[in-house]
Amino acid sequence: MNRIVTFVGLYVALRSRLYREDGQTMVEYGVVLAVICLACIVAFTALSGGISNAINNIAKALP
Repeated sequence: MNRIVTFVGLYVALRSRLYREDGQTMVEYGVVLAVICLACIVAFTALSGGISNAINNIAKALP
């Protein structure tokens, strides 16, 4: 089974893989998820002192 690969055939195959919509939507979801995770990490880091104080106050109030 000998296949002859031409430049045009290779170009068409690569172009069809690069311009698929399915992969682009998955990448977009991945980018959105990464941005949300980064925002959560930044928020928790910025609020860590307040969260720690609130948890300590609640722990002191419990018998």
